[in-house]
Amino acid sequence: MTAPVFAASELAQRFGLELQGDDRPVRGVGTLSGATAEQLGFLANPRYRGQLAATAAGVVVLRPDDADARDGTALLARDPYAAFAKIAALFERKPARMAGIHPTVVVDPSAYVDLSAHVGPHVAIGARSRIATGAIIGPGCIIGEDCEVGDGCELVARATLVTRVRLGKRVLVHPGAVLGADGFGIAMDHGHWTKVPQLGGVVVGDDCEIGANTTIDRGALGDTVLEQDVRLDNQIQVGHNVRIGAHTAMAGCSAVAGSATIGRHCLVGGGAGILGHLEICDRVVITAMSLVTHSIREPGEYSSGTPLMDNRSWRKSAARYKQLDDIARRTRTGDKDQE
Repeated sequence: MTAPVFAASELAQRFGLELQGDDRPVRGVGTLSGATAEQLGFLANPRYRGQLAATAAGVVVLRPDDADARDGTALLARDPYAAFAKIAALFERKPARMAGIHPTVVVDPSAYVDLSAHVGPHVAIGARSRIATGAIIGPGCIIGEDCEVGDGCELVARATLVTRVRLGKRVLVHPGAVLGADGFGIAMDHGHWTKVPQLGGVVVGDDCEIGANTTIDRGALGDTVLEQDVRLDNQIQVGHNVRIGAHTAMAGCSAVAGSATIGRHCLVGGGAGILGHLEICDRVVITAMSLVTHSIREPGEYSSGTPLMDNRSWRKSAARYKQLDDIARRTRTGDKDQE
């Protein structure tokens, strides 16, 4: 397959950018430090501004404020990273997926698969499930009973929809993800755990992305819900009856306990945890490794935990943590004595 070529002026017109300097061909993309004369790089993080002078990139996407530091062709963008992402997509090579069902696929007689869908080898499709127009079901995927895969969805490989999972349009599910497994519902009865039936499902809105080995449990009674354009990284746990608002993104290894609600346009850092039954409002940023133990009512950036330090200093600080309550009591007593 011949690599595509785009003129810098063509990219500017297509994506609403401003061309600075000579028009040049672009045959690919790369980093500032690694791009060649026929590739496009980008400057989004100010810490890499010093690389502009030495980069071999034929074209660089950057902010207008950084234009004076670029001696060569540039595309000026309000958000260079977003512009670079759109341009890079032009050079992404995706394998052709012909419509049809592989001979090794097992489809329940009550299921429906649109004629335009691609269903790869060793896929199982359960009773009453539906695969819509243009969907791609990669090798080894399992789609259980009463599931719906919307128009243009792609399950890359070995993804599992257990039961009662409904995907909107253009949802991308990466390998190993499991949607619709039992939520963690148990009740103690006379010294033994009794399983609480998980009778709900999972609803995923349009244009969502579910990372590799991420798990989204189905609801106990109602549904676990991801609104449109939610982006989940790899190895995330979403508990039963969680609701995640539109355009929220969560980084790898974060976890949300059951019945928590996360608002729209939120960012959750890697390894962060959110306790169950909490509410997080719109436009909240939770930094990496934070633990959310109470509801958040105001937009903003929130953190918890202690910063990294050498082990000796950490041990001293940890010892002092145990004394804080005593110090607080003595401080209150001292204040009263002075009155």
